[in-house]
Parts: sequence; structure tokens; C-alpha cells
Amino acid sequence: MNYQFLTLEVADRIATLTINRPDKLNALNSATLGELSHAIDDIRMREDVGGAIITGAGRAFVAGADIRELAGQTPVMAKARARGGQDVFRRIETCSKPVIAAINGFALGGGCELAMACHIRIASDQAKFGQPEVKLGLCPGYGGTQRLPRLVGKGRALQLLLTG
Repeated sequence: MNYQFLTLEVADRIATLTINRPDKLNALNSATLGELSHAIDDIRMREDVGGAIITGAGRAFVAGADIRELAGQTPVMAKARARGGQDVFRRIETCSKPVIAAINGFALGGGCELAMACHIRIASDQAKFGQPEVKLGLCPGYGGTQRLPRLVGKGRALQLLLTG
């Protein structure tokens, strides 16, 4: 399948999935989430793939949701978007093949949640993690409130979630 906002390459049984919206710091809009869903299904089903790496093009892994797109959504649309993102991230988390997040820059909001859904996270020296949704009057929508405490403990998770 051809993607507009992703690249998917397979070599030596490793799928490299690159989120490719560097001009928007790889922010997750609806189209990118839809493509990510298809790509994850493809990775899960392919017999020539034994594992996957997810990374971002340019100076960000994923800088969160596309805020401009979110601003135009009704509460019903936002709820559907959150559920859709949760489904995609759950399929990453439960993938029978190891999925590695190669975090090369900003991993904020939904990007941090995407990294948490992966089985292994490897961060460059330039990586920056955060859950800034609270600064916008929002809460993490893709499962971060559940995954973060499991990864870093309840106290540290609350600190990150409540301060951004």
C-alpha cells in the first residue's frame, strides 16, 4: 500500500515505519492515524516481518495530535478519534512481533503515548518526552493515563500528567 504520511520499508525481516510529516513535526492527524492503522495491520500479518521499528522523519518522533485538526472537532468527533487512536495503539502494544520506538526528537502527547505502546523504547540524546495535554485543558486520549503509571510508577506519572 502507498502512504501519504508514512514510509514502510522491510529489510532483513525488520519493518521500518517512519511517520513522515516533518513540516508538522509528525503530528498525528486523522489521515496519519488511519495510515498507521493499516501499516500496523500489514506488519502484523506479513510473514516476511519478524519485528518493527517506528520512528519519525526530521527532528521529531511525533509531536502529538494535530492541534489544528482537533480544534475543529466536536466532542463526539473527538471521542471517536480518541477511541480510534486507542485501538491502533492497543494493536501495537499487543502485536506478537516486537515493536521498537526509535525516538529521535520530540515525543509529546500522542507521540509519547505511541512510544509507550511500543515494546521497547530507544531514545537519542535529542529526545524530549512530555504529556502537555493538561496545558490545553485536555487529558491524554490514546491510553497514556494507563500505560504511563505502569512504565514509570504512579507518582512520576501523576507529576508528568498533571504538570505537562
